[in-house]
Amino acid sequence: MSETFIHLDETLSTNSYMRELISRESDQPEGTVVVSDYQTAGRGQRGNHWESERGKNLLFSLLLRPTHIPADRQFILSQLIPIAIVEVLQEYDPHFSIKWPNDIYWKEKKIAGMLIEVDLTGSTLSSVIAGIGININQEIFKSDAPNPVSLLQITGKEHDLPHLLEKILDRIIEAYSMYSPDKEEEIKQRYMSLLFRNNGIYPFISNGILFNASIEGIEDNGQLILKREDGTIQRFAFKEISFVI
Repeated sequence: MSETFIHLDETLSTNSYMRELISRESDQPEGTVVVSDYQTAGRGQRGNHWESERGKNLLFSLLLRPTHIPADRQFILSQLIPIAIVEVLQEYDPHFSIKWPNDIYWKEKKIAGMLIEVDLTGSTLSSVIAGIGININQEIFKSDAPNPVSLLQITGKEHDLPHLLEKILDRIIEAYSMYSPDKEEEIKQRYMSLLFRNNGIYPFISNGILFNASIEGIEDNGQLILKREDGTIQRFAFKEISFVI
């Protein structure tokens, strides 16, 4: 896998920059990384803005070309990538988890988010841009985001951004490179073991209706399986359900 590395002082978003890059050079090699000190229009899931102080956090996008993963199994990337990041972060503190589908939490606070954008050619994943933001050295958050936290706030000390980025990329690429269909059940089990609120009954909201439920599992297509207090089993796609934090 190529190790093309592009460092920017500032950009709209690393995903947008990567998108422009591959539109100009369609053969841009797998493993290309775009990292920026600052994003003026960083995007998160559900169209949210990602707050990040200049030069304090990790903001990067990784280009993958997972032609070996069927399009209907693309959720495997939303498992592999956050698992790899959590495993690195757990070297600093044990209380990290994955909030479905792929946010990363420390206890009840969000430390990282990602936006995975997929391009299909027929039933093949021709390219995937995994945009990732991780709060590392930011001391104060000023936006109205309800629950941000940084690694500095957790550990009480600053961290070397290039060193941490290298560790995270190495772990992601290692996990991605070792993927094979016969490992999917192992990956799912690992994902479930790291899942935020994977034990107990918690509040959720769907279509404006608040209810309590427990997480029963994840479908191969990424749908969240919930069991309501009355025993009813329901499946929800992304954007159809929200955790109440």
